[in-house]
Amino acid sequence: MTQPTRTVRVRFAPAPTGYLHIGGARTALFNWLFARHQGGELVLRVEDTDAERSRPELVEAIYDTLRWLGLDWDGEPVHQSGRGEIYHDAAERLLAHGAAYRCDCTRAALDARNAASGRKTPGYDGFCRDRQVPPGPDAVVRFRIPDPDGATGWHDLIRGEVTFEHADLEDFVIVRSNGVPMFLLANAIDDADMAITHVIRGEDLINTTPKVILLREALGSGYADYAPQYAHVPLIVNEKRQKLSKRRDDVSVGDYRERGYLPEAMVNYLATLGWGAPDGIEIRPLSEIVELFDIAHVSSSSAFFDLKKLDHFAGEYLRALPAAEFVERSGPWLRGEVGPPPPWPEGAFDPAVFAPLAPLVQERVVRFDQVPGYVDFVFRPEPELDQASWDKVMVKAADAAGLMLDAVIAAYETCDWQAEALMAVIQAEGERLELPKKQWQAPVRVAVTGRSVGPPLGESLVALGRERTLARLRAARARV
Repeated sequence: MTQPTRTVRVRFAPAPTGYLHIGGARTALFNWLFARHQGGELVLRVEDTDAERSRPELVEAIYDTLRWLGLDWDGEPVHQSGRGEIYHDAAERLLAHGAAYRCDCTRAALDARNAASGRKTPGYDGFCRDRQVPPGPDAVVRFRIPDPDGATGWHDLIRGEVTFEHADLEDFVIVRSNGVPMFLLANAIDDADMAITHVIRGEDLINTTPKVILLREALGSGYADYAPQYAHVPLIVNEKRQKLSKRRDDVSVGDYRERGYLPEAMVNYLATLGWGAPDGIEIRPLSEIVELFDIAHVSSSSAFFDLKKLDHFAGEYLRALPAAEFVERSGPWLRGEVGPPPPWPEGAFDPAVFAPLAPLVQERVVRFDQVPGYVDFVFRPEPELDQASWDKVMVKAADAAGLMLDAVIAAYETCDWQAEALMAVIQAEGERLELPKKQWQAPVRVAVTGRSVGPPLGESLVALGRERTLARLRAARARV
């Protein structure tokens, strides 16, 4: 008789920290890709057993980030905080069967014993295994590692055969002294109860897997025979090959969101951290990534989070936006709704003035927070001067700058105010004055925008208008 095929069910289980870090987002994505590729389900389960650290707004922040990334889930999220009674009943069963025991050892006492015995491994020494510690406010519940000469292992879909010797595992805590169950116990129960078929998570959790397996075996009927498939994805490291850390690296997805990275670009880039399509093409639609994704092809080596490469992805996606969509999605940064306040007075921004410049800016940025800096000269009363640009153009080549500004000012008073005509004036005057080409545009650009880089000069002058352009040119000429 043919056995029915189980529905693939994978779970993403974030802790309610209030933000989703890069590694967590990549793990969520790999779970999502696997589930969607297999036609299965993604279960979102929140590890919020510690009520003191699990405020609703922190949980909602996780949901919001997942939605921003476009990663949906099936059914309602499961909150472990609502399953506390189940975990406590399981802990009591383990205590009754001798698979767990209470321990009232303090950290100081444990450290003293380890120092006195000369133990090289600083873990728990099993001191309370046979002490019959009664329940109390200072007692935790520890799981008793069985068969110290044995081993626990599994076939990992990424790493192959993985085995942990029991001698290397300490009796670990499953219930804290305040009565809060540890995630190890909760996950051992929930994965079985929710029929999770695959557990895909970070490599940093691989040492917890044998503990969860041993817990299920000790829990007996309904759990001992449950065996999901595990896949431990590689760590993400920085340019120094160090694990990403919030103390030294930008790890919060929310920070990248606030800077204006497109979520489509972020998701595509995260998919390449440890996995690659067989044809080697990295930038591609998410639908194609879903179709091609194979967990067995995820590397076991650490993945380098390369900000320059992310910027490349972001730039490609941003330039592919229709112009109207670019304008619309730039709006929150131009209006000061996201990120720092824009660099111009309140109410100075004019969407109609920005619109013709938008396609030119779109070619030059990779994030939306860069957009205001490209057009600030239009909406400021006076341009913000970049001193290095001024010194290079107006001080080191003062004679040429003065000649060019005089000529352009005279011509701009009456010429046609169109981009091509304005640039034609600059070329004609530069040739007439026999100046090097690099000295044609530079004095005009620095005078009107305050810097030597920006959108095409002709279109910038049109946006600024004749009167304001001439005023800035004359002010700059007076300083040269």
